[in-house]
Amino acid sequence: MSTLDAPALKPLPATPAVDARVNLLDLDRPRMEAFFEEELGEKRFRAHQMMKWMYHRHVTSFADMTDLGKALRSKLEDRCDVRPPKVMFDKPSTDGTHKWLLGMDAGNAVETVLIPDKNRGTLCVSSQVGCGLNCQFCSTATQGFNRNLSAAEVIGQVFVAARHLGNVPHRDRKLTNVVMMGMGEPLLNFDNVVTAMSLMRDDLGFGLASKRVTLSTAGLVPMIDKLSEKTEVALAVSLHAANDALRTELVPLNKKYPVAELMDACLRYLKRTKMESITFEYTLMRGVNDQPEHARELVALMRQFCRQAQYSHAAKVNLIPFNPFPGTRFERSGETEIRAFQKKLLDGGILTMVRRTRGDDIDAACGQLKGQVMDKTRRQAEFKKKLEGGSNAAA
Repeated sequence: MSTLDAPALKPLPATPAVDARVNLLDLDRPRMEAFFEEELGEKRFRAHQMMKWMYHRHVTSFADMTDLGKALRSKLEDRCDVRPPKVMFDKPSTDGTHKWLLGMDAGNAVETVLIPDKNRGTLCVSSQVGCGLNCQFCSTATQGFNRNLSAAEVIGQVFVAARHLGNVPHRDRKLTNVVMMGMGEPLLNFDNVVTAMSLMRDDLGFGLASKRVTLSTAGLVPMIDKLSEKTEVALAVSLHAANDALRTELVPLNKKYPVAELMDACLRYLKRTKMESITFEYTLMRGVNDQPEHARELVALMRQFCRQAQYSHAAKVNLIPFNPFPGTRFERSGETEIRAFQKKLLDGGILTMVRRTRGDDIDAACGQLKGQVMDKTRRQAEFKKKLEGGSNAAA
C-alpha cells in the first residue's frame, strides 16, 4: 500500500473492552426476526423496521429511529448497537475510484474499493484480514493472514459505501453491484460471507439482484459445491492459466484442486443455480501467461466447458492487465499483447472482455489491495527478506 499517506500505516488504537452488545449488522433477516421475537419479546415487523433504518436510511442511532417506541429503543440501547467498521482513511482516485481503509480491531484493517462507471457503481468487498492462499501475483498475499471477518464486518463495508453515496435502494441507487473480490478468499469464510450476501440481496437490506452480487474464488472445489446449495450469486473463478503446471505456480491451491476438478465444480454450480454463465478471471503477465499457446489452451478449455454446459456462452473470460506492486517479479503485458490475446479468444468463439484498470494511482486496482494485517503466517517477514535479498544481489 505504498501510496497511502502515513496515517494509514500507523497502528490502530488499542481495542477497548469487549462490547457484549449484539451488533445488529451481524444478523440477516431470519436471525433479526428471531432476535426481536425471542430475545426482545417484540413483533416480527419491528425487525423489518430496524432493517429499513439500517440499510435504507443508514441510521445507527436508536434514538433517531422515531417509529420505534421508547421502551423498545431503551431495550435496544441496553442490548444492541449498529456498529459499522471505522473509517481509518479514505482516498479518491483521479478516475473516480474511491478506496477506504476500514479498521476492524487493534492492528488490523482491510481495504474496500468503489468503482463508479456511467450508470453503475461496483463495490469490491474484502472477506478476510489478509489472505492465506499465497497467489504469486497478488499484493494481498504478501501481507499474510490474520483472521476471517465477521458478517457485520463484511456487510459493514457495503454500509460505509452506501452511506457515503447516499444510496437508497429501489430509488436513486448508486451502488448497483457488489463483488467479493477484495482481500481474502471468500469461501474460506463461508458462513459469514453467505450471511452478508443475503443482506446484500434482501429487499430489506440493499436489495441487489442475485446477478449483481459476485463471489470470486481461487477454486475451493468443495466450497463451490456448498455455495450452490446455500445461495444463488454470480460466480467468478480466478483461473490465470489453463494448464496445471502453470496454474499451480501462480495459484498454489491448484495443487489440491487441479483445473479439471475445478471446471467440473463450475459445471455443477451452473446446473444447480439459475446463473447463465461463470466468469473466468485471467490476469495477464508479460511472458508468463500471455503467449499465443496460452490463448489456445484457454480457448480449448472454455470451449469444452461450454459444450458440457450445453450453452455457447456458459463461460465468460475477463482479462485483467496485471497491476504491479512493490517487490513483485511480474510485469504487465503490453497493450498489443493484451489485444492479441483477446482476439484469439474472440476468434475462438469465447466471450471475452478486458477489464479497464481503475484506481491504480491509489493502489486500488485488482490485485493491489493490502490493508493492514497483523500477520500470523509470517509471510510479511518472508516477503521483506526476499526483497532485501534481491536488493543485496543487485548491489
